[in-house]
Amino acid sequence: MGTTPVFKPYDSDQLQLLPPSLEELVSVNHPARIVKKVIDEIDIRPINRKYKGGGASSYHPRMLLKVLVYGYLTNTYSSRKLEEQVRQNIHFMWLCGMKTPDHNTINRFRSEKLSGILKQIFSQIVLLLAEEGIVSLKEAVYTDGTKIESAANRYTFVWGKSIKTSKDRIKAQLDDLWKYAQGVAAEELKDPSPCQFEQVNAEQVRQTIAKIDQALEDKEADKKVRQKLNYARKHWPENLERYEDQEEKLGSRNSMSKTDPDATFMRMKEDHMLNGQLKPAYNVQISTQDQFILNYSLHQTSTDYGTLPAHIQQYENLYNTLPKAIVADAGYGSDENYACLEQKEIVAYIKYNTFDKEQKEGIKAFSNDSLHYNESGNYLVCPMGQRMAHISDGQRITTSGYVQLISRYQAGNCQGCPMRGVCHTGKGNRIVEVNHSLRKHKQAAKERLNTQQGIRYRKQRAADVEPVFGNIKSNHGFKRFLLRGMSKTEVEIGLLAIAHNLRKWKA
Repeated sequence: MGTTPVFKPYDSDQLQLLPPSLEELVSVNHPARIVKKVIDEIDIRPINRKYKGGGASSYHPRMLLKVLVYGYLTNTYSSRKLEEQVRQNIHFMWLCGMKTPDHNTINRFRSEKLSGILKQIFSQIVLLLAEEGIVSLKEAVYTDGTKIESAANRYTFVWGKSIKTSKDRIKAQLDDLWKYAQGVAAEELKDPSPCQFEQVNAEQVRQTIAKIDQALEDKEADKKVRQKLNYARKHWPENLERYEDQEEKLGSRNSMSKTDPDATFMRMKEDHMLNGQLKPAYNVQISTQDQFILNYSLHQTSTDYGTLPAHIQQYENLYNTLPKAIVADAGYGSDENYACLEQKEIVAYIKYNTFDKEQKEGIKAFSNDSLHYNESGNYLVCPMGQRMAHISDGQRITTSGYVQLISRYQAGNCQGCPMRGVCHTGKGNRIVEVNHSLRKHKQAAKERLNTQQGIRYRKQRAADVEPVFGNIKSNHGFKRFLLRGMSKTEVEIGLLAIAHNLRKWKA
């Protein structure tokens, strides 16, 4: 027969002679202490300037910043959950000094007071890391991007091509109405078709419909035409005004969400249905060193190569210095990026799109890159040794506005060439287009990437920047923004970056 178990007594109503101190309940090495220490050291005057002054007193911005940073550090992102924590969680209560801001106060502080200035707070923390010798702002950094879904509705979208199609349809139907009216009331409508203008707009449509109405006022017109005119009068001007507003919000993008116009529809890696579904999202770019985030930026384009110039410029603005080198994958290997880094005297350890394939298989035979270029004579040499003469120069402008210089070369005679079937299948003699600037940049990048330093950087990149995204999205469950709009989502990324750095600093 076993012994009777003995339990320690407890009394929920036990009185204490002295109230417990929260300071004693927070362990010495707890992450809340590093949050308090760091936030107490930084200059928060940029936040203070957001307050107008006068009226009732406000919760201290330093305290609210501690709540948000510690919340993002502990995977507590919702303002309502943060409201619960400051009333229930010892560590939040200690950081707040027992103050209890509600969720509206916390959310307004996050979305309004931190908007546009959180990067200044973030950079101060990075500078503290640099002072401690943990990171160096002048050494190489590793850059990569990921897409994070917007808080917008996934099924309310606007496509740039659809707007153009709708406007063209209105223009064509208005032109048909005008031609019909001319046939019925030729005397009243002697003017040529008003739809010859390049861009149709709401005011032009109103005026044109008014003229057609006036011309057909006392004429016998087809009933369906009358119905079409009534519909056009009620809906077309309003629709065109909406299209113009949407085009202004779209800018150079080809899509946006109706419930978050700043979000662009992008193809996500987290595609569990494997159907290539597009979702409203933002492209988040970070630069890291030893897995600490030194710089972050938010972009509306789905491709990485167009984000690098702005990302690097922000680095320079924050720290008044630049890293000596940037290491990135092939998504950043463009003529514009190589030229940008060269101008800023940053060494580019950046792959181009065919680098990995060339490492395994070599340069593809008969490709433009395989053709020898004679710079002094400005001609190419085809695989059979025939000269390809320079025939013209031109320009190609990228979506970002960068101007590429393109040279064209043509072979003298491809007739009867034994390699023609694999070299050139088009009619006439082969013509190729060459971007000499990109050619030089790719050759220089290839040589750098295959040095001992380049190989070390390539190996380190996958272990430095990519785990940061994995930690934020998988380990800490941040896969979708809570707020909408560029300025607000940028605050969320800033809080994630600060929390990540403090979490790693503590570790």
